[in-house]
Amino acid sequence: MPLTARISAQIDATETAAIDFGSKTSKIQAAIAIALANGTAAGQADMIFSDERTLAASATENLDLAGSLAGAFGATLTFAKVKAIMVIADAGNTNDVVIGGAASNAFVGPFGANTHTVAVEPGGVFLIAHSGAGWTVTAATGDLLKMTNSAGTTGVTYKIVIIGTSV
Repeated sequence: MPLTARISAQIDATETAAIDFGSKTSKIQAAIAIALANGTAAGQADMIFSDERTLAASATENLDLAGSLAGAFGATLTFAKVKAIMVIADAGNTNDVVIGGAASNAFVGPFGANTHTVAVEPGGVFLIAHSGAGWTVTAATGDLLKMTNSAGTTGVTYKIVIIGTSV
C-alpha cells in the first residue's frame, strides 16, 4: 500500500525582559518538515507502525523491527531502514518511558551505541527523523528497540510511531 508521510517539529518561543523604558523581546522560531514520498530510497518510506502500549511497573519489551510488528492492516512489518521514531509518554504516567538499550540484538540507529537510552518523562515526546537513507535495521542481530518502564511503582502508557522502508 502506498505511504506518504510528513514529519514536522517546531519551536515558537518569545522571551521578554523589562528594561528602563518598556520591554525587550526576543522571538525564536525554529521549524523543520520532512516529507517522505512512497518508496524505499532517500526521502521515501513504505512502512509505518503505530500503537498505544502499556508497560507494567518495572516492565520492559523489545519491539522487533524485523518481523514481529504488524501494520494497521495486519501485515507483518520487516523494517530494513528506519526513517523516524516518535514516542509520546502519557501525561498521567508516574514514571519515564525509556527507549533503547536492548541487552542483545539492539537496534542502535540514532542512539550511538546499544547501551544508550533516552528517557521520556510523563507528558513528554521524543522525535527523531532521518531525511536520507535511514538507520539500518539488521534482522536477528540489530533489530530490537527496547522500551522500559523506568520504575517499579506504576505502569506507563505510551504511543509510538515508526516509519521506515522494507529495503
